[in-house]
Amino acid sequence: MSIMDFHNHFYPPAYLDALAAGRSSVRVLVDDAGNPVLHYPGDYNVAVRGHRDLGYRETVLAESGVDVQVLTLTTPGTHVETPERAVALARLVNDALAAASRLDRFRALATLPLNDPAAAAAELTRAVRHLRLPGAMLFSNVNGVALADARFEPLWRAADELKAVLFIHPTNPVGVEAMTDFWLMPLVGFPMDTTLAAAKLVFAGVVERYPRIRWVLGHLGGAIPYLAERLDRGWRAFAECRARIARPPSEYLRTFYLDTVNFDPGALRLALGFAGADHLLAGSDYPHQIGSIPAMLESIRGLGLPPRERDLILGGNAERLLGG
Repeated sequence: MSIMDFHNHFYPPAYLDALAAGRSSVRVLVDDAGNPVLHYPGDYNVAVRGHRDLGYRETVLAESGVDVQVLTLTTPGTHVETPERAVALARLVNDALAAASRLDRFRALATLPLNDPAAAAAELTRAVRHLRLPGAMLFSNVNGVALADARFEPLWRAADELKAVLFIHPTNPVGVEAMTDFWLMPLVGFPMDTTLAAAKLVFAGVVERYPRIRWVLGHLGGAIPYLAERLDRGWRAFAECRARIARPPSEYLRTFYLDTVNFDPGALRLALGFAGADHLLAGSDYPHQIGSIPAMLESIRGLGLPPRERDLILGGNAERLLGG
């Protein structure tokens, strides 16, 4: 049984070079250790060696006992650029991800120029049909606009036709000004924005209208396993919550996959009870400071699950999702 880390991040060197060359809303500096530091509205990321060196990552994976990683770009995403620049950078990133996915230890999901939904639909189509990537990673909002907004319908139509995997990853939430101290934006804002994005997509009817999209939520679905019962109560109590969907929201949300980037045993058991062992995907959030490959492996193995269920989470589910 191979172990597949579904949630981790990579900055292609060509993308970092393009940002550093200018014509970008992202300002790139270099820290004392020689790492590029990406400054963008609301946050910054330090691109350590693991973010940008696939050869080094292969060594890390071999030492950790992980067979494959599913590479994705991380924040800020290309949607913080002008639409024209976003398209060019998304194509550059996806060409690099496709090349990486031809190596033994890597698969990849595309990034999209989400601030131009028609262009995002076209790039998703190129990524799936020509680059042979199984789908894309989305951000939980696009410059403050909810994914459930009607402007994204062209993207959902394309994704449904392609039977694409769409992985929702958080980004700066609306109201980030309340989260500027104590690293509250990634610690609290990220999982809450994932929760909000998933709930709105369900209540808006996107998940019902496009049943062939295969959805994945980062960070154990945010608070979805904890709040699903409350969402169902809202569906029963409020006509607005029933207007666009025929069934309680939890029935749609249980079709989503959740990655395991929450290493608390109690949280993992709650997600298991909600989604089932066949809808959890091992994830580490490597190489971010808050991520950990050892914690990913220890938390899953520490659940004491039957071997079949443990192996599904460690790699079987991801292999089925990305291969089918």
